[in-house]
Amino acid sequence: MTLATKPKVETLGNYACDAIQKHFKKTLKWETAVKKDKDPEALHQMRVGMRRLRSAVTGFSSALDLPKAASDKNIGKIARRLGNLRDLDVLKETLENFEQSHLPRKEQESLETALDALAKQREEVLADVKSTLKDERYKSLKQTLKDWLEEPSYQPLASLPIQQVLPDLLLPEVSEFFLHPGWLIGSQVEGAEIVISRNWDSQRVEQELATNGDTLHSLRKQAKRLRYQMELFTDLYGESYTVCLADVKSIQEILGGMQDSVVLAEWLADVFKSEIHPELPTLASLLAQNRYKLWQQWQPLQQRYLKAETRQGFHLTIMHPM
Repeated sequence: MTLATKPKVETLGNYACDAIQKHFKKTLKWETAVKKDKDPEALHQMRVGMRRLRSAVTGFSSALDLPKAASDKNIGKIARRLGNLRDLDVLKETLENFEQSHLPRKEQESLETALDALAKQREEVLADVKSTLKDERYKSLKQTLKDWLEEPSYQPLASLPIQQVLPDLLLPEVSEFFLHPGWLIGSQVEGAEIVISRNWDSQRVEQELATNGDTLHSLRKQAKRLRYQMELFTDLYGESYTVCLADVKSIQEILGGMQDSVVLAEWLADVFKSEIHPELPTLASLLAQNRYKLWQQWQPLQQRYLKAETRQGFHLTIMHPM
């Protein structure tokens, strides 16, 4: 006779430890390649690893007893250094793509000037990254996490089953996301109804982005935080959760595309010490067209997620892990 064994209960602490170990391991995996600076993908992967590590430390903070050296603040400082370099790599890739397009010869030459300026700026930022990966803050973070993973230390909540506390972990971040003022950009409140402004031309969209672009960028960052936290728990939810997560990712990427385009225009203006329209009129027009296209992709998502039933469905999904 075989006795039925009780299935092992996954605790909040176990889950948190596994997540930290996974993302810490990924971060370390790419460190040497980043120092060698041979492949931009290595930097991208290490930056993602650091971001996800920070997300795990932040998301599970109520269950963890981590030393100060492994705080989300310290991880964030290091991740930002990597991010500064990665942002320049994205700029470089974008400029090179434009360089290969059908721009007038004069603008091609201006792009070459911009790429030269970018290369010099990147050398400085790369030196800062290499210095960061050698300094005591980073060494202390690595050693602290290695020691902690060998003997994890927890808060009392860590002993609770993960399914029991999962909605409470996720819902605060979901609320921050849904209550963000960025959802109302380009809309009007009429009575109790929010009406999306439709049929804007490209110029009107440019005006709106000039006025409220920072607020949309802030919503993009909130979407990214929610995405990273949700991705910690994909194996504990079903198909509806996957759909919600895909929407959050789309929102992040669309708003991110708009912001990247604005940042590129600002960076070029700084390089040439003037607005980019006189120096790069064709490129400026292409960037504006791209922002307009992204705005049109954003509005259906905006409209759907301003509906009460969509938000209620999202909350219900979070409330019912498998």
